[in-house]
Amino acid sequence: MKIRIILSFLLTLLIMNQTNARKIETDTFKTKKGKIVTVHFIQHASLYFTYEGVTIYCDPVNYEGVDYRTLPKADVILITHEHYDHLDKEAIMQISTPNTVLYCTKPTHEILHLGNILHNGEKVSYLIDIEAVSSYNTSEGREIYHPKGRDNGYVITLGGSRIYIPGDCEDMPEMAELKDIDVAFLPINQPYTMTVAQAINAAKIIKPKILYPIHYSDTDLEGLSVLKKTGIDVRIFKM
Repeated sequence: MKIRIILSFLLTLLIMNQTNARKIETDTFKTKKGKIVTVHFIQHASLYFTYEGVTIYCDPVNYEGVDYRTLPKADVILITHEHYDHLDKEAIMQISTPNTVLYCTKPTHEILHLGNILHNGEKVSYLIDIEAVSSYNTSEGREIYHPKGRDNGYVITLGGSRIYIPGDCEDMPEMAELKDIDVAFLPINQPYTMTVAQAINAAKIIKPKILYPIHYSDTDLEGLSVLKKTGIDVRIFKM
């Protein structure tokens, strides 16, 4: 009788977990070499990419309904900065194996006590090509959120295509130095990241073929529709 009660309780918990599980939306795009990249939109700024057997996570954070233990193990993990909505040690450990390689900023490394520090402008190759780039606030009074030189954005290259994940930032002058960006993930959430107007300006500077808004919470993204005239394919998924 007790065994039956226990089994019934465990089954109820399993059903509840499945009911509360967050559906992770996905999208695909083709690289310049004709290979398929799948983007998985976990939540907020947490993403992962699957490409030719390689899995790359960016800023994995545990959110309600997301169980990282059920997600693919990471080959590469990229952390943009140490804020709680971008850095989660438990999530990192749940997707890590002895072969997982993590790249991060110095403040992040001091918290985690693991990973490889990358500074703005540094490049590294491990399964994929990775470049750390500037990521900071430019508006007066917002510098306190993301000061210049502390955080990383990343440009990763998959199948010859350059993918830009800028971290939390605004439309920085350094964006003009980025060349041949094929896909960009822009954070839109005033006052911490970009306004819609700043995201439009950033997109016009970067000129990606595909733009994915992230980090946007309840921000109204309707204004991004003006980018259709520029030929940029704006794709919006629940984040």
